[in-house]
Amino acid sequence: MAADWPHQRGPQQDGNVPSDGHLLDTLPEEPRVLWRVPATDGYAAPIISNDRVIFGDLQKRNETFHALNLADGKPIWHHELDKPHKDGFGTGPRCAPVTDGEIMLMQSCMGELHCVNAKTGDLLWKKNYQTDFKAPYFGEKGTAVGGSRHGYNASPSIDGDHVITLAGAPGAAVVCLDKRTGDVVWQSQDDEAAYSPPLVATISGVKQVLCFTVEGLMSVDRNDGSLLWRVPMSTDYGRHVVAPVIYKDLVIVGSHQVGLIATRIINKNGKVRIEEAWKRSKDKGGPNISSPVSIGDHLFMLISETVVCINAKTGKQTWAQEGLINTGDRRAFAAFIGMGDKIMMLTDMGELILFKADPAAYSEVSRAQVCGKNWCHPAYADGKIVVRDAKRLSCVDLNPTGN
Repeated sequence: MAADWPHQRGPQQDGNVPSDGHLLDTLPEEPRVLWRVPATDGYAAPIISNDRVIFGDLQKRNETFHALNLADGKPIWHHELDKPHKDGFGTGPRCAPVTDGEIMLMQSCMGELHCVNAKTGDLLWKKNYQTDFKAPYFGEKGTAVGGSRHGYNASPSIDGDHVITLAGAPGAAVVCLDKRTGDVVWQSQDDEAAYSPPLVATISGVKQVLCFTVEGLMSVDRNDGSLLWRVPMSTDYGRHVVAPVIYKDLVIVGSHQVGLIATRIINKNGKVRIEEAWKRSKDKGGPNISSPVSIGDHLFMLISETVVCINAKTGKQTWAQEGLINTGDRRAFAAFIGMGDKIMMLTDMGELILFKADPAAYSEVSRAQVCGKNWCHPAYADGKIVVRDAKRLSCVDLNPTGN
């Protein structure tokens, strides 16, 4: 059975291939395309689970998700989710599905959450953030912010028997649900949802849920949802997209208007407090829509149109490499996947670039074209990568031998 990529950010939700996973030393000059299928509107990242690929697009005027055979791309099941949201960025599903192998979660731009049987696609339960929690949704109008403006695009998290999701509603900013029934276990806070996925993590001995919302970075207790700490941040239209990065006792987030902020979590005799460890000012730049990956003591990320390396301990930039990304500033995109001592980056023009995770200088190993212009994180498992562009979903063999 192939390894899984069950979340947009991989099996560890940190963008890294596990140390015992299939790590690539180089990329083939001409990767072998195993299969391709048409894909219509949408930016939802594909995932891989139990030898299946799950992805979403627009079918019959509905956000629809599909399960395909990883080996040959043949369809297994389809699931209609919701009517589409549309704005200046397009239409179609934007939230990546999530699975633990037993259940599959799919979330629409308008806040319709479906839990289905991962094997059959049969509906188990559903929630609607607007009707069940009174979450706002306006679309791209006036001063609407975050999920209420461009869609509820932050993938939920599955933790044990529970689903953690950002409903973005008063008293239900973050909600914990029973994964088998959809019953509410707890709900907490008043933040509006942004686009960054909630992350369950144990930091300084405290299990917590990290949420990068419209109002900033907050943490709630995993057990009951009580607020542990909060760091206010503000970006126009609530454009907080990047996933939180954990480095030891630091949580690092940012935006193109905030810069980059590292918050230290301190647990003293069971009492949690925070302090600012370092801050990179917005004048020096911060991430926009591309999440960083952390390897060793350094972060590798996209700031504006430049790939940079930043010391996670200090926030100091160690190198910057221009010329790898073509899309202009505010829409510049790259997806980073950690490969042990290397990083595989998918550019906005569909080129894979493998470079060393070297904090001293940018050092390219190899590159290969795998798809067309895109704005979507790929899924990777066992030397195969699943990518989508504006027209199709492709499964590409990256093994040098092509076997």
